[in-house]
Amino acid sequence: MVTQTRVHLQTLALLVFVVHLSQPVCVEVLSDTEAVLGKPMKLTCISCMKREEIEAKTTVDWFFMPNTEQNSSPEKIHIYKYDIDTPLPSEGPFHGRLTWNGSQDLQDISIVINNVTYNDSGTYECITFREFKFEFFSPSFTDRKIIELKVKPEATEDTTAIYSEIMMYVLLVFLTFWLLVEMVYCYRKISKSDEQAQDTAY
Repeated sequence: MVTQTRVHLQTLALLVFVVHLSQPVCVEVLSDTEAVLGKPMKLTCISCMKREEIEAKTTVDWFFMPNTEQNSSPEKIHIYKYDIDTPLPSEGPFHGRLTWNGSQDLQDISIVINNVTYNDSGTYECITFREFKFEFFSPSFTDRKIIELKVKPEATEDTTAIYSEIMMYVLLVFLTFWLLVEMVYCYRKISKSDEQAQDTAY
């Protein structure tokens, strides 16, 4: 009886392990910083919540500061807002060229610039404001991400990005193989425990 209980616990632990691996995980990655003239450009901004089960009201604001001469201070332009599940593009140089590319849980709050121009070079600021809802109080949190964007006439081959993509696929294959090995090992261990339990019963 003890052996069978142990086997069931091992099986349950394996199932929990596999389910945990299948769940999506929020990872904060940096945005690309080189855009190609006339092409769309995704400005990646990810602000992960430490505890996703907590309800939060989230507001997102995007600002742009164009490149200026050394002696002049750049003008900070509000170009995009996401509030109460509604994207609100602002008037200005980006009017009609910005598209929301974020996720429903507002951890990925990226936007896309369509038909990039040279004037789009500059500094972009992504600000996330979260107000968490607890029973007796509502704490808030603000997260800022800065993106320095450069616009080029043609795309340049990024060897670092290619190397990173190759390493990502290698790691994915390794993890898949490792998971299969663990599953086979657990299956054999469970089968052996079942045989021992049957021998003991007889």
